[in-house]
Amino acid sequence: MTQPAPNWSTIRHDFPILDQKVHGQPLIYFDNAATSQKPRAVIDALVHYYERDNANVHRGIHELSNRATTAFEAARARTAKFINARSADEIIFTRGTTEGINLVANSWGAKNLKPGDVILLTEMEHHSNLVPWQMLAQRTGAKLAYVPVTGDEGLLDLSQLDSLLTKPVKLFAMVHISNSMGTVNPVADLCARARKLGITTLVDGAQSAGHCPVDVSAIGCDFFAFSGHKICGPTGIGVLWGRPEILDAMPPYQGGGEMILTVGYDKTEFKKAPHRFEAGTPDISGPIGLHAAMDYLDAIGRENIWQHDQELAHYAYDQLAGLKNIRLFGPKQNRAGLVSFLLKDVHAHDVVTLADQAGVALRGGHHCTQPLMHKLGVESTARASFYFYNTKAEVDRFVEVIKEIQKFFAQ
Repeated sequence: MTQPAPNWSTIRHDFPILDQKVHGQPLIYFDNAATSQKPRAVIDALVHYYERDNANVHRGIHELSNRATTAFEAARARTAKFINARSADEIIFTRGTTEGINLVANSWGAKNLKPGDVILLTEMEHHSNLVPWQMLAQRTGAKLAYVPVTGDEGLLDLSQLDSLLTKPVKLFAMVHISNSMGTVNPVADLCARARKLGITTLVDGAQSAGHCPVDVSAIGCDFFAFSGHKICGPTGIGVLWGRPEILDAMPPYQGGGEMILTVGYDKTEFKKAPHRFEAGTPDISGPIGLHAAMDYLDAIGRENIWQHDQELAHYAYDQLAGLKNIRLFGPKQNRAGLVSFLLKDVHAHDVVTLADQAGVALRGGHHCTQPLMHKLGVESTARASFYFYNTKAEVDRFVEVIKEIQKFFAQ
C-alpha cells in the first residue's frame, strides 16, 4: 500500500546537523552517496543505549546484558523485515558493505573457486566489489570477466551478457545502483539469468537499501550487502544477507569468541549462521542505531523516498545540462539520486573546493570506481548526491554556485 506523501520540510527538521552554516553560508549537504546524515531518532537511540543498557551481549545473565542482547537481536529481526528476508538467521552483521563482500570472498569463494573458474563483474563496480575478487582470483587461480559499460550514459551493455554467462562462471557480483553514474541496474533480471545456469549471485546494495524498497526474495540473489551509514544509521555497521543453505555450507570468516559451540585444544565446533560469522564482541550500538534508522525510513516510505530522490536528480541533471562546457555522466532516464559531472578545463577537486566555500558539500574524485574512470577517459568527476531531506531550492543554489565557478575560471 502506497504511503501518503510526507511533509519534506518538516522531516528536514529531524536532522540537527543540517541547521548550520559552513563558511558563513547555509549548509547544503549533497554528499549522501558517501554517507547520509542521522535523524534525531537514531541519535537518541544510541544515547539511550549507552546511558541505560550498555553491556556485552549473549554471554551475560545480568539485566543490562539481557537488555542489550534483546535489542541487538531485535535489530537482526528488523533487518530481515527491511529487506524481506525469510528469517533473522539469514542476517549477518558486518562493519559495512565492504566487509560483507570480503566475507563472501574469503569464506564462500575460497571454498568454491578453483583455477579456471570465472568471477563475472561489471565495469561500474565500486572497489569494494572488485578488489576482494581480484585478491581471491590471485589466490585461487580464478579469472575475472566484466560486463561492459556503454560510455557516458553509464548503462550495462547487456547484449554481451549471454556470451559472458558461460559454464566456467561460478559467481556474478553486481552493483544495484552505481555510486558514480546513478545507473539503476536490472538486478532481478541479471540474477534470474545467472540462476538458470547455476551461477551464484551477489548484489552490492550500498546505494539502494535506504533509497528504494528492497526485496531479496524478488531480486533472487544469493547474497545482498549494504551499509548502515548510507541509510541514516551509524557508521561501522553493515548487513550481509545470504541464502541459509549457502550460509550453512560456508566455513567461518574469522575465529574467536561467540562463534563457537565447543572448543578443545585440538578441535572446535562452530555455531550455525549467522553467529558463526560474528566472532568476538560485536558492534552493539550499531545495530540498535540501525534499527532506529530502518524504522524511521519505513515510516516515511521508501517508495516516497525513491520518488523524491529521482525528482531531484532529474531536476539537477536538466539544470546542469543547460550549461555550456559541462560533461554529464549516467543515464538521462531512470536515474538514481545523484549527478556526476565535469566542467571543461576545471579539475573536479577545484569544483568541490570552491563549492565548499559557498556552503555546498559535494564530492570529487574517482569515487572508488577508478577502472570506470579510466574507461571514460577521466581521472575524476564531481558528484552531487541527494537524499529525502534535500530540496529543489538547494539544487537551484547548487547550480548557481556551479555557474559562479565557471565564471571564476573563465576570467
